[in-house]
Amino acid sequence: MTRDIAEVPAVEVIVTVAVNLMSAAAVKLGLTEEGDEHKDLDEARKLIHALAGLLDAGVTEISSFHAAPLRDGLKSLQLAFREASFVPDEPGQGPGEKYTGPVYG
Repeated sequence: MTRDIAEVPAVEVIVTVAVNLMSAAAVKLGLTEEGDEHKDLDEARKLIHALAGLLDAGVTEISSFHAAPLRDGLKSLQLAFREASFVPDEPGQGPGEKYTGPVYG
């Protein structure tokens, strides 16, 4: 049964969008069973950057119970992006690092 959007708590919407961005980024990084079939680092960069922006803006609105695993997932994606890049970005210049600060592996 489809729920009316008015009944969905904001935290649930934020977390759902974040998880969708994480999943899409993982696919574009080639981290799924299909591997490199869908790999596209330019697309992954955009998704990771959007996820970081969402978390930066929304983290104060959701509890640490929800925020901590999302932040961990974001960092894992940022590290995977760095490892997948032929020419890694300078620290602080990678996807989403504008919001999270430099990510070191």
